[in-house]
Amino acid sequence: MQGSPANEAPHRMIRECRFGADVVVHPFTNLYGCAVGAGSRIGTFVEIQTGAVIGRRCKIQSHTFICDGVTIGDGVFIGHGVMFVNDKLPRATNSDGELASSNDWTLLPIDVEDGATIGSAAVILGGVTIGAGALVGAGAVVTRDVEAEATVVGVPARASTGRQLS
Repeated sequence: MQGSPANEAPHRMIRECRFGADVVVHPFTNLYGCAVGAGSRIGTFVEIQTGAVIGRRCKIQSHTFICDGVTIGDGVFIGHGVMFVNDKLPRATNSDGELASSNDWTLLPIDVEDGATIGSAAVILGGVTIGAGALVGAGAVVTRDVEAEATVVGVPARASTGRQLS
């Protein structure tokens, strides 16, 4: 992996990231402490936090948030405005009434396996795996594992019946 994206773009914050060859990072992005595999494309207004790993040949569309603990395999498509959440019980304060710190929660990892697709505005909660080749519909809220090649839709996300909306 190399030390910078293949393209120039204004208004982006990139700190302590690792990049494979030919990675494109568009403007208005915040990437810090992450790894992005060769040939991947990162859209505008995307944030990728420390500890996140993006595979090769991925497309991350605009306005997406990828937090610590997220591992995305190769060839994954992430639609616009997808939100990954690594804590199912967030709190502003701890049991002593003090502002919560990193010591007051447990990171719940998320794995998105090779070739999966996540539709726009989906929310992926911590502690789940999205199997290889799976499709998560737009606006779905994923609260449990998604099997490989499965299609899930809805809130909470459930296996699709295969019906087409007209």
